[in-house]
Amino acid sequence: MTAADLAQSIGRELPFLRRYARALTGSQSAGDNYAAATLEAILTDRSVLDGEDDLRIALFKTFHAIWQSSGQPVEEADISARERRAQDHLRGLTPNSREALLLRTIEELRSDQIARVMQIEPAEAEELVQIALNEMSSTLRGRVMVIEDEMIIAMDLKGIVQAMGHEVTGVARTHTAAIELAGKHRPDLILADIQLADGSSGVDAVNELLASMGDIPVIFITAFPERLLTGDRPEPAFLISKPYSEEQVRSAVSQAMFFASTEGLEA
Repeated sequence: MTAADLAQSIGRELPFLRRYARALTGSQSAGDNYAAATLEAILTDRSVLDGEDDLRIALFKTFHAIWQSSGQPVEEADISARERRAQDHLRGLTPNSREALLLRTIEELRSDQIARVMQIEPAEAEELVQIALNEMSSTLRGRVMVIEDEMIIAMDLKGIVQAMGHEVTGVARTHTAAIELAGKHRPDLILADIQLADGSSGVDAVNELLASMGDIPVIFITAFPERLLTGDRPEPAFLISKPYSEEQVRSAVSQAMFFASTEGLEA
């Protein structure tokens, strides 16, 4: 493969590496720094890709080598109090379990692929996924607002979130309804579609809410995640691709709750 072909192939996979890195760190900047370090490692020494015929697996495997060598989660000098509390929670989880869970649920890798990325046995990868689901689902409880114009999907999301033990403050189908609902019941987490019933934007609604309410984790649901992962502007840390699975929603909600304010949450 020529350098140009390699660059083009990596470019196709990069949005998904960013998505994974951001969900793992809970931060756009930290996630993108890890993705950039991965690209730098490959450009410096292409041999890190040797031994894998699947470029996506090789890319994620390179990322994991850097992630592991850094000592995981990122410790930044300017880390916020919210992020510091989240990191305290993360240190209490079984090592490598979140990584395995995200690779399975968000990136939809099989157990054997997760094993190759993390350089473990497939049976261990499967076990880590189950451990993470159990540990994360029981760690925090909070209030979730759903912004979704399709009622069947909204009710499905509401049921999944409630089954996890969280409170759903309500469902909003439009930009205006979202602002009104959040004004009545401040959420700890927002679960938002991109396109809303009246043609308004879920992204615009979320941006307005964050401007008035401060730092609230958001999970966006979209059929085109790469459109929100261009690297050109502020972008979400948490994305679910449509069509989604219950396991993906559970994983994303659990991840996002780790990075929510602990005010109003039950530890």
